[in-house]
Amino acid sequence: MACAIPRLLCFVEGMSSLLMRKRVLAASVLVVLAFAQLATKAVAQPPAADPWVEKIEPPNWWVGLAANPMLLLTGSDLQGARVATAHRGLRVVRTQSSANGHYLLVWLDIAPDAAPGRIPLRIVTASGSSAIELSLNPRRRSQGNFQGLSPDDVIYLIMPDRFADGDPTNDEPAPQLHTYDRQKPRAWHGGDLKGVREHLGYLHDLGVTALWLTPFWQNDWRAEDLSYHGYHVEDFYKVDQHLGTLADLQALVTEAHRLGIKLVLDYVVNHVGPHHPWADDPPQPGWIHGAPAHHANAEYQFNGLVDPHASPRQYINVLDGWFANKLPDLNPDNPQLALYLLENAEWWMESSGLDAFRLDTFPYSSRRFWSGWHEGILRAYPQATTIGEVWDRDVTITSFFEGGRKQFDGVDTGLTTVFDFPLQFALRDVVIRKQPVQKIIDVLQRDWLYPRPELLVTFLGNHDTKRFLSEESSSRQKLKAAFSLLLTLRGIPQLYYGDEIGMQGGDDPDNRRDFPGGFPGDARNAFQPDQRTPEEQEIFSHVQRLVQLRRDHPALRGGRQWHIGWDENYYAFLRESPEERLLVVFNNADTPRSFSVPLADTPLEDARALEPLLDAQPARVHAGNLEVVVAPVSVAVYQVR
Repeated sequence: MACAIPRLLCFVEGMSSLLMRKRVLAASVLVVLAFAQLATKAVAQPPAADPWVEKIEPPNWWVGLAANPMLLLTGSDLQGARVATAHRGLRVVRTQSSANGHYLLVWLDIAPDAAPGRIPLRIVTASGSSAIELSLNPRRRSQGNFQGLSPDDVIYLIMPDRFADGDPTNDEPAPQLHTYDRQKPRAWHGGDLKGVREHLGYLHDLGVTALWLTPFWQNDWRAEDLSYHGYHVEDFYKVDQHLGTLADLQALVTEAHRLGIKLVLDYVVNHVGPHHPWADDPPQPGWIHGAPAHHANAEYQFNGLVDPHASPRQYINVLDGWFANKLPDLNPDNPQLALYLLENAEWWMESSGLDAFRLDTFPYSSRRFWSGWHEGILRAYPQATTIGEVWDRDVTITSFFEGGRKQFDGVDTGLTTVFDFPLQFALRDVVIRKQPVQKIIDVLQRDWLYPRPELLVTFLGNHDTKRFLSEESSSRQKLKAAFSLLLTLRGIPQLYYGDEIGMQGGDDPDNRRDFPGGFPGDARNAFQPDQRTPEEQEIFSHVQRLVQLRRDHPALRGGRQWHIGWDENYYAFLRESPEERLLVVFNNADTPRSFSVPLADTPLEDARALEPLLDAQPARVHAGNLEVVVAPVSVAVYQVR
């Protein structure tokens, strides 16, 4: 018994020691875990960094431009940033950063006497600061630039990638590998701005006075169709690398102006390319309608927009839906984005001296936005012309969007004019499909719906339609007759590249074939008369003569148009100006026709004689009637004496 007590004490002491060691070990583990958690937090949340700017938009501005700019800075760690400058005449009004610090909006006030130069701007946040520069330039002189369009002009539409390759070194710029392949209709083919500039002489010889280029800014090269067409913008302030540089654009505009050719900028505000960074990370909430995972699909009917009794359900997907269900839809009713888009348009105009805008998918952005946009543009460039794409065959719809008066919504869009899609449909129906001439008359009879019908841009086809000559039942003779109507009817005519030589092409993208001779290795060069086929030369010469006739006779450009007579297969109309009167007679029959048209109670009742001008046989005025014979499927033009 005596020996058991010490052993028991030893056991108790041992157990106490063991418990103590366990407590110490547990405490040590807790300390280690605490340090581990602190270390983990230190890795996940690094110290705040200095603000960093990757891009500044616009990259420069001008002293004396009508509006003060809002800069969009893109980068990181821009939360709560302030911007300061000591430059005389430049003041930072306010700033606004995105929640994630990727964007910073900066509003500037530039005094009229601010000194041009490179302006330092200091960006300051709670964690540090950095510096950037903004170039402030004198304005471009307005003489010879920003000219606008008029009925004196003839527009020529070019898709630069398909017209001429002036610089093969930019056919596949890094990192855009495997984007160039002339055998694939939806790949890049190598045409560029330098190629267009090298062939301005061809356009000058044809007689065109304005050049419309499809968008030339940086496009989304990762898209399925590689965006050679230009309508999937990825950077609003860069010329696409496939097409050249800003210097190439400036050289093109300068040379075109020297030859009397104006430049039309194709401007897109409805959407951006499918991989534009704004789709997932806009500078501010409300810049994009919806998101990649959840958005409305665009609808392509405009009836609800022009109906004073329509509820928003009838048109909301036109305004807010994603075009083709894949192009992020911009919300230009957001005042910040609206200002960004206005400044961008001014930047391109001032940077290069462009003369007019073609406004893509015009009805898909709100009329109120367009009204404010036009107010800003015309304040800076009073002579600028804007042409809206309103793709519809109904005159009551296309005319609704033209500016010059307020509609039932109280809004005047400010738009100068629209493309005359109703007349385009009518010309194809009548000339190609032999439908009654009344279809053309029906369109013209509704000219009263437009404030300025003489400014309507008329056309036979464009980059979104099947080539005229490739329509079923079409022919060279029908194409020539359609050109004769196009260049003698009221409006500003627009030609599509290659139609003047009768290029073929089905639906998109087949209607965007390469111009023969514009690319290395082409078998022949249709820019040269001696290398055109006889059929191509026949059409080219016809169009060239028509353009010259229009240039020589002011009545065909700005004269009033009068109906003189028509039936199922013919239409006679007068173009009258103070200087002259020209009679145009269209015979759509497949045989020659003799016409005896009464002239009483028409502007021609005092006519004494008719002098043939174009494709016309001798005619006479006898006993108050016009007596004329016109060849099948053709147009005859006479000077009235």
